[in-house]
Amino acid sequence: MTEAHLFVIGLLLAWMAGIRAYLTVFGVGLAGLLGWVELPPALQATQSWWVLGTSGALALAEFFADKIPGVDSVWDLLQTLARVPAGAFLAAAALSPDGQLGAGALAVGAGAALTSHALKSGARALLNTSPEPASNWAASVAEDTLVVGGLALAMAHPWIALVVVVGSSLLGALLVWWIWRTLARGVRRLFAPAGDRADASPT
Repeated sequence: MTEAHLFVIGLLLAWMAGIRAYLTVFGVGLAGLLGWVELPPALQATQSWWVLGTSGALALAEFFADKIPGVDSVWDLLQTLARVPAGAFLAAAALSPDGQLGAGALAVGAGAALTSHALKSGARALLNTSPEPASNWAASVAEDTLVVGGLALAMAHPWIALVVVVGSSLLGALLVWWIWRTLARGVRRLFAPAGDRADASPT
């Protein structure tokens, strides 16, 4: 595997860790344990039963916590302490042929994880302003699907996975912008003088 492929895989793992850190670690470890991929030395620790058991249990807890409006935002806030370091480690470990984690790769991984984490948390916080839970559940299931599918695709076709991740991120950013714009417009209308509200109302 070329250095470019390894870089893309490391970047993808870091990005997905910013969305689902425990599921990403569990998926990487399971893939290595079952022999689906040959993990670099620094990533082989994820194959241990202790890491698999812990990350699997936490991934299951996150699966349910992420489906509850309000709870998901609190969970996201707490998981900043896990997702960014996990993303940094996964990116650096993927790029480490000798098990030594480079500072540059750690910084790139932390940046990718922080970006996806901020995008996910911001989108979910805005969705929680809606009184119905359906949009929250749909977003959570979409994130689960993106990470599981992204992991599988990253191992087999990293460049295609990169295109999918970048496309999904752009769509997510557009969604956040659209929701924020709609909410801001509604707030301005709510606090506008009565005459302005009457003028703005359709006749």
